[in-house]
Amino acid sequence: MNKYNNFNRLFSLFLVFSTLLLASCIKETLDTEPKLSFSETNVFDNFASTQTYALGFYGVFEGYDQHRETFNSEFNGDLLFNTSAVQGSDWIWGRITVPTSSGLWNFSTIRRVNLMLENIEKSGMSEIEINHWRSVGYFFRALDYHEKLLTYGDVPWIDKVVSDTDEEILYASRTPRNEVAAHVLEDLLYAEEHILEPGTNGIPENRIGKDAVRVLISRFGLFEGTWRKYHGLGGGDTYLRASANAAEQLIDSHPTLHPNYDEVFNTEDLSSIPGIILYKQYEVGVLQHDLTFYFRSPAATVGWDLTKSAMNLYLMQDGQTRYTSPLFDGETNPYDEFRNRDYRLYYTVTPPYRVDLVSGDTRTFEYTANPQDREYMDLMASISDETHKLLPERNRTGQVLLTAPHFADYNEGNGDMVAKTGYRLWKYYNRDNDIRQHTTDAPIFRMGEVLVNYAEAKWELGEFDQSVADLTINKLRARGHVADMVVSNIDAGFDPSRDATVDPILWEIRRERAVELMCENFRFNDLRRWKKMDAYAGKEKLGMYIVSSDYDDNIPIQNGASEGYISYFGTPPAFPDYYYLYPIPSNQIVLNPNIEQNPGWGE
Repeated sequence: MNKYNNFNRLFSLFLVFSTLLLASCIKETLDTEPKLSFSETNVFDNFASTQTYALGFYGVFEGYDQHRETFNSEFNGDLLFNTSAVQGSDWIWGRITVPTSSGLWNFSTIRRVNLMLENIEKSGMSEIEINHWRSVGYFFRALDYHEKLLTYGDVPWIDKVVSDTDEEILYASRTPRNEVAAHVLEDLLYAEEHILEPGTNGIPENRIGKDAVRVLISRFGLFEGTWRKYHGLGGGDTYLRASANAAEQLIDSHPTLHPNYDEVFNTEDLSSIPGIILYKQYEVGVLQHDLTFYFRSPAATVGWDLTKSAMNLYLMQDGQTRYTSPLFDGETNPYDEFRNRDYRLYYTVTPPYRVDLVSGDTRTFEYTANPQDREYMDLMASISDETHKLLPERNRTGQVLLTAPHFADYNEGNGDMVAKTGYRLWKYYNRDNDIRQHTTDAPIFRMGEVLVNYAEAKWELGEFDQSVADLTINKLRARGHVADMVVSNIDAGFDPSRDATVDPILWEIRRERAVELMCENFRFNDLRRWKKMDAYAGKEKLGMYIVSSDYDDNIPIQNGASEGYISYFGTPPAFPDYYYLYPIPSNQIVLNPNIEQNPGWGE
């Protein structure tokens, strides 16, 4: 199927259509009917025109075209290091101030949803069709409110179109979190029951259906349930149960994962990849992204490295940790440190290698005399291909990067793709082309997330056992060529580096979540809901173990030692409790004096 004939062509048409339509939709205070072919009075008359209107909601899915904002969030956790920053994350280093305005405090999507919900009741559509569009509206409103809840906590609940004279809502105070969360879950459960499936009733494939609704229920329920537990709010089990139920139905209907982890993130067409529930499509000349371009660019434009904490999470292939497995060969040599690890590591962090150029040709290489230098080149050749992740790495012009890890701009004669920690993120690197604009599809909802959501929700409900591990974690480990998790073998000594305040089995579940969802915009919010920012992100961010004299560059080492772990910033200050919720923009408090600031952020 040509992707142009699916999501992107309709999305492009919507950009033109919505410019006219939305202009008419905000004319509530005008007396005259706009002279347009579509208006608020007729756009919702039938299924097809309502579908075109609803397509505009899909713009909330960022995909790969907003990747830099995504990684900015990941830098606020413990697993990703911003190599282009000079002071570290503002959240970690306590430099957040109350903004004047923020795109996060924005109710435009909710308003557009409510406009549709209000008008479909007056349409000529059948009850089944009305219920479907109500379900679509509920889904996108719930998605928006989920983001607002995890950001601000209490927020105004708005379930009708607000006019500029509706002072009751315009000057409403924040609705308590309990009430908003209950509304969100109620809306999602309704949508799950009444939404029509993609591929039926004229609905194109790759649209919101029951499966997408269930993924959001599993995500929202897990976040809300664990936030309530670890922040002392109570009432979390209702949401955890909803999360588990939704995930269980998805697992039943999607029992198979695509065997290649890398292809989930670097494939031109995700329509045939098992385990993909919803994805953002890209097409040449219609909608493209430059994510891959940035992963093959100079250090000045890229800043994405994993930390030592992230590296240590990846298990050995025998299912044991690097602290306990006889397969671990040590960390003072990168070749040793990468050996016998979870395959997802090889698809996420550039493995070590070294090559020589041929006669000064920057695009042609030959192997060195040291067999170890090609160990991971041979491995990647066996598990990837020339359009994905073969070594050596090549920059955006196709020039060979001589070695990895590549620590500094002038090291080895190339300023591209520098790894300041030694662990360069290349999860979204591919060699599909050497131009800036790319068309690899972006997964929005996928079963990898659902499996770790289910595992964690079941543990929080006291229902995690070997059967759950086999349905979830062991499917993911099989894809990574890692031995199964045997629940009865997990005890306090399984991982000597474990946070002692976390149950050993829960620690392993959280490990699997971190590895599977590495650098996909989950970690910061995970640490926030577990109330673990200070315990994990509050630690010194370290890099690879090196001997300073082995490199020409002045790479900072922890405590100023001549060998040890790379360290650029030191240990940050304690993470204050009030930082767990964002500050509300000051202009919103000025506009509506009934909106109170979150505690700790001042007036």
